[in-house]
Amino acid sequence: MSIPSDRRTRKRLATRQSISTAATRLFLELGFDHVTVDAIAAAADVGRMTVFNHFPRKEDMFFDRDDEGREILCDALRQRDPRVSPIETLRQLAYRLAAQQSPLVRFTAGSQGFVETIERSETLKARARAIRDELAQVITVALAESVGKEPTDPDAQLVAGLLLAMWTVALRQAHQTFRVTQDAEKAKAAFLVIIEKGTLGLQAALTGTPYAEQATPAP
Repeated sequence: MSIPSDRRTRKRLATRQSISTAATRLFLELGFDHVTVDAIAAAADVGRMTVFNHFPRKEDMFFDRDDEGREILCDALRQRDPRVSPIETLRQLAYRLAAQQSPLVRFTAGSQGFVETIERSETLKARARAIRDELAQVITVALAESVGKEPTDPDAQLVAGLLLAMWTVALRQAHQTFRVTQDAEKAKAAFLVIIEKGTLGLQAALTGTPYAEQATPAP
């Protein structure tokens, strides 16, 4: 009898999570560049090929929340209230993620270890830059679609680039604040200060475009 597809999916996701958890623990303990795929497979109690079936590259095990982050951003734009501009929608998303203590916007000893692991590996830093470039394209398309424009719209490309720069600075500042203070609330506040300043700049730069303008309610 064949295994129901939902059960098969749950099993696959459980295996993927087991590999990711084992890999993350080893990366944080030993450093990314000192961990082999064979060591990860052994720690997760799976075969080497099983690891590659779930993660084509070792870096993908470290940045395993990349797809989740993209979906969260795109969903926020796809589901936005048409009366709220895309730029304001993403400002509100930043506050919502911070309030929910989302893993994407969390400042703890664990997240500090994640950041430090990246800083010690040229491979991870290069992959982080590539992810930002890929994310810029994804956000450009989502922004353009959200206001009925083509993905080639230069304003959409400008917003995407500035948004990513803003979030990058905000996250770096927040992690630095946590490193110094060991205070998650102060780190979150530092993150939101940059988001606020960056959003004001974006709104000023994109005034007169649908990315910054709020829809006028019908009388």
